[in-house]
Amino acid sequence: MNFFYLLEYIKIYIDMEHNIKLTSVNILDDIYKKFKIEAIDSSINLQKLVNRSLDLYVKDEEYRNKINDHTGLATSGSKF
Repeated sequence: MNFFYLLEYIKIYIDMEHNIKLTSVNILDDIYKKFKIEAIDSSINLQKLVNRSLDLYVKDEEYRNKINDHTGLATSGSKF
């Protein structure tokens, strides 16, 4: 009986791997530290934040414009 559960788990894991894009991004250290402090009391983590933000960016024009127009992170000339 446990063998069938194991097979189902492996199938789910393999399906998940096909839906995940592994990427690498650079994050501003001071912003990330502030995020970690804020995230302690909530159920959000960086993975959830990124996925939800990407989803909103694609689906919500107001959110997309807000993100595109945000200039408060770094001095001019920064790639961030």
